[in-house]
Amino acid sequence: MKQFLVEVFTARAKAGKLASAERRAALAARRLSSADREVQFVRATYIPEDEICFFVFDAHSGRDVALAARRAGLEPIRVVEAVSSTKEER
Repeated sequence: MKQFLVEVFTARAKAGKLASAERRAALAARRLSSADREVQFVRATYIPEDEICFFVFDAHSGRDVALAARRAGLEPIRVVEAVSSTKEER
């Protein structure tokens, strides 16, 4: 699976509702997943200075992630594939 970032404008006044948005994202991902389509909500990171929140999903396609985000009511600005660095095990 690949990892995707869903970028969402989140005004400071609505930042307190982040936990609710995370629950909706997780539920939408679970409901969208099936035998031939898997979507998993991973986490959210809020950047107060920019009033932006990044919701992280694992999935096979950005299209599936965008659908999950919309079903969660997130109103995504954009959905982009992301690559995380990992520490090498010794």
